Amino acid sequence: MTPKEILLKWVEAFNAKDYEGISNLYAENATNHQVANEPVIGKEAIKEMFKSEFTIEEMVCIVENIFEDREWAILEWKDPLGLRGCGFFHIVNDKIIFQRGYWDKLSFLKQHNLPIE
Repeated sequence: MTPKEILLKWVEAFNAKDYEGISNLYAENATNHQVANEPVIGKEAIKEMFKSEFTIEEMVCIVENIFEDREWAILEWKDPLGLRGCGFFHIVNDKIIFQRGYWDKLSFLKQHNLPIE
């Protein structure tokens, strides 16, 4: 599969709140680093992160653009409330080995009336 195809599966699992499905897209020793948070390392830890986050608040990923360059896929996204972000996914052998995401955590917390850390 191409990195873009893997990323489309990621978006589908994310929007379905399928933490099992989304975690299966990651390599065993993958890193997910949302720059507003500490890095999460390992497939099981990433699964637990998504499981927890999917229970906190409604999150929807609306694809604005997907770019692909060899082993990398880049996702520009927005959500229904207008929050925008970008994710970079390094994909090798059909598995995400590294993800870095950029988004405004303060705006997210305010939009969902969550406590500001």
